[in-house]
Amino acid sequence: MSDPTVTATPVAPWIAAQTQALLAQRGHAWLLSGPSGLGQYELALALVRAWLCEHPTAHGACGTCGSCHAIDVRAHADLCVLMPETVMLALNWPLSEKAQDEIDSKKRKPSKEIRVDAMRDTVEFAQRTSARGRGKAVLVFPAERMNVYTANALLKTLEEPAGDVKFVLASDAAHQLLPTIRSRCLGHTMTWPDQASAMAWLQGQGVPVNQAGVMLRAAGGRPQDALQFAPIATLWPRLPRAVQAGDVNVFKDWTPAQTVDALHKLCHDLLAVHSGAVPRFFEPADLPKAGSWQSLSQWAKSLSGTMRAVEHPFNPGLMQEALVSEAQSALNAKT
Repeated sequence: MSDPTVTATPVAPWIAAQTQALLAQRGHAWLLSGPSGLGQYELALALVRAWLCEHPTAHGACGTCGSCHAIDVRAHADLCVLMPETVMLALNWPLSEKAQDEIDSKKRKPSKEIRVDAMRDTVEFAQRTSARGRGKAVLVFPAERMNVYTANALLKTLEEPAGDVKFVLASDAAHQLLPTIRSRCLGHTMTWPDQASAMAWLQGQGVPVNQAGVMLRAAGGRPQDALQFAPIATLWPRLPRAVQAGDVNVFKDWTPAQTVDALHKLCHDLLAVHSGAVPRFFEPADLPKAGSWQSLSQWAKSLSGTMRAVEHPFNPGLMQEALVSEAQSALNAKT
């Protein structure tokens, strides 16, 4: 089991600006929404840190008080984090004792959804008295991972919050939430950082300047998603022609989901070029003159269907071979 202690790191400038703006407004429930990679979780955490901080400022939490330290070590009595177990483990949040025992004893795997049991614990948490006297906070991420039962349980608590409790829901797919959940929250659409800020932030994370631009482009301008492309930054520019040649090795050590994502971006850019638009994920010079409008459109439709089933337990190697074969056919079609 990983060490739950997490050292707080300075937030990106566009997250800090949004934190200050939201803290200046009143409300007991926020819904942060936008595409992945824009920092919904980081903004949500910055808000709850400020709400619970012993010495908050207009800019956010002080970062040095007992409350801030308790959040850093994942042990704040007045903070309830509601996430799928897979996400909690990835972000070093401790599971409940019961859930941890079930997973350790191999009775089940960590859940990819927000479980009803966790929601019941959250409802009970909301009814308690604040332990540190600064109120309580509930952070839900990714909020779209609630099923209809957990969402309805949260709805009742949002409608009639017990005592001084605030909620922040963060989502990459807010349209999947119940309309009644969305209507009970103040909405905030995440801000896209400008190119210069995103590049500076990536370089601050240790990314070489010659790779930062490639990674940011591969991620569609989303800085945090861009970090995932660090291992393949040198490979990305030559990926289109490798796929056209049917080279499966270009996706060595990639998961099926990563492979489908890359192919979907390649298909998007080729369709954009065919329609006279500017490609988004690859440099124009990296794209071959490939495929026809019909073959690329059919390929795009097939990839969309594959994306919905990509987490099924297929054989990764065989799936990649099938995906690259289909891509090669689409890219080399004349009609």
